[in-house]
Amino acid sequence: MNPYQSLYPRLEEMELSDWSQELQELIPNKLAPEGSHGKMTGWLTALDGLPMVQPNRIELKDKVQIGSAEQLEPYDKEAFIQNLKAFHPWRKGPYDLFGIELNTEWRSDWKWERVLPHIQPLAGRKVLDIGGGNGYHGWRMLGEGADLVLGIDPTLVFVMQYQVMQRYIGESNHYVLPIGIEDLPEKLGCFDTVFSMGVLYHRRSPLDHLYELRACLRAGGELVLETLVIDGEEGEVLMPEGRYAKMRNVWFFPSIDTMKLWLRRCGFKNVHCVDVSVTSIDEQRSTEWMTFESLTDFLDPEDHSKTIEGHPAPKRAVFTAEAP
Repeated sequence: MNPYQSLYPRLEEMELSDWSQELQELIPNKLAPEGSHGKMTGWLTALDGLPMVQPNRIELKDKVQIGSAEQLEPYDKEAFIQNLKAFHPWRKGPYDLFGIELNTEWRSDWKWERVLPHIQPLAGRKVLDIGGGNGYHGWRMLGEGADLVLGIDPTLVFVMQYQVMQRYIGESNHYVLPIGIEDLPEKLGCFDTVFSMGVLYHRRSPLDHLYELRACLRAGGELVLETLVIDGEEGEVLMPEGRYAKMRNVWFFPSIDTMKLWLRRCGFKNVHCVDVSVTSIDEQRSTEWMTFESLTDFLDPEDHSKTIEGHPAPKRAVFTAEAP
């Protein structure tokens, strides 16, 4: 089963034929057993080992629930779970797959509940989700009636997790591609809504990232951006000299007013900060589906208001803005 085959004609309908052709060559190479990731053969074997079951229910609006527990009764449930765990670490979720609770590292549903009340209704919209991981939020976007959700993430295990869910959901309106933002055509200008959540602080040039996001939107389209922020006045930015919460690839943490200024300077209109939330150890934590270190290990054990390096603990803000 090729979960991307139905995407290419959609792109051609959007007058993106050249990109469609590029992806038809790029995606098979990225996901080939002999490709760049040594675990790909094992992932493909685990994917093929999942039983083909037609779900008796698919819920995407209020949660991601696929099928029911009794549908697994003819099969070896433990073997099913072990095949799913072959795709460790499961970071975004949670998922309910035939009664199996995939208790992911992040309670991504909590973030979605914070974001959803503040954005333009997604019904009928074409949506781009930058750094969307395994597509959890994309499924929720589809549950809100989005016409097309295109997620991109270069981390191949997350793309394979998307394929696990797509195996059972079988949607032709949601895709997670194994690419980064640098693989997008310049000046796409065709998406009604673009999400960039948890990406900006990983970019060496945050303003270039904002221009890239703007180029993906149609005139009047909506940007939904979530990033780590610090307390402070306009112009204040934290740039850690070393790691932040044990992360290496982090660069800039603006204050809320600085982030709004960046968006305005990059040409966005109607810029708003719609939510600010301190990340809790209940929202991000280790589980049996993500057994590596998590937020508790990244914070000062004596003072959870600081990271282990002494920086302010993670605080995330959500911004909305309109493309000119």
